[in-house]
Order: sequence, then C-alpha cells, then structure tokens
Amino acid sequence: MTNELVPEPKRVRFVELNAEALRALADGDLARGSAVAGVALDEHFVGDRARHIFGYRADQLAGDPSAGPWLTRAAVSEPDGTVVGDAGFHGPPDADGVVEVGYSVVPRHRRQGYARAMLRALLVRAAAEPGVRTVRATIGSDNAASLATIGGFGFTRVGERGNEQDGIAYVFEVPADAITSG
Repeated sequence: MTNELVPEPKRVRFVELNAEALRALADGDLARGSAVAGVALDEHFVGDRARHIFGYRADQLAGDPSAGPWLTRAAVSEPDGTVVGDAGFHGPPDADGVVEVGYSVVPRHRRQGYARAMLRALLVRAAAEPGVRTVRATIGSDNAASLATIGGFGFTRVGERGNEQDGIAYVFEVPADAITSG
C-alpha cells in the first residue's frame, strides 16, 4: 500500500457565451470574445473547428433566443479561474425530453480531469431539469479519451451513426433519473 494522495476531483464553473461572444469567436476575434465573456479565453476558442461550432451556435441562438441557457459556455477551473474548455448542450430538450451534451478541453489542459468535471456538471444540470428525461452523448469511435470520460456516469451505448466524412460515432444515453456523480 502506498501513501500517495489521491488528487481532488477537478471543479469547473460555466461562464455564458452570449450571441455577441459566440459571433466574435466565430469571426476569429479572441480579444472581443474574451471581453464580452468576461474571461480570458484560449486560442483554442478560435481554431477552425471551434470557429465553425461557435458560428453554428450563434446562428442557433439568433433563431431561438430561449435556447441560450442550454448552449455552449466557457468552462473555468475552480478556484484558479483558468478557462480550460467549453461545454454545454446541443440545444434545449427535444419533444422526447432528450438533451445532448458536448464538451471540449483546451489541449494543454487535457488528461487532467477537466472533461469529467464538465460532464459531471452538465449531467447534474440536466437531471435537475423537469423536462429532461434522457441525456445523450455522441462520440467518435476513434475518440478514446471521450469514450473513457463517460465511463462511470451510467451511459449505455444505444446505437451508432456516421458518414464517409466524419466516420462512425457511437451514441450513448443515460436516463436523467439514473444520473450519478461519476
């Protein structure tokens, strides 16, 4: 038996990325996105993939402002205040009460427990909402890190989908009333 200390689980809080911040990030304007969000965002937030996603979310929010509380937010490490990624839902619950989670960790903060902390916070939020019956996660079959991240949270693989461009992705779900802290 070793006397190694078990590290404390990472903790995150979420900071809203409103329509203006999302649009600035989609346009590649990190300084403006950071100023509007009120936190120092990382270059990761204006990479090609992030710009595409933030543009999509800005358009989604413009079409349905009520979706705002469900969409992407900056994930800030507590207590140090460093932005370590972004996380949120793909939108409000659908007619069947399904919400889908999404999260991304800034590369230099990966493999430190932040994805699990983000996912844990998203699941707690979803479980607290009366209109949510199921939480879904869709993960690329080659994304070993995300596949490992959802372990311990009660997800069950329910299917797969894919195309030639993106490859195969596995679809996982967990009933909101079965959510554990992971």
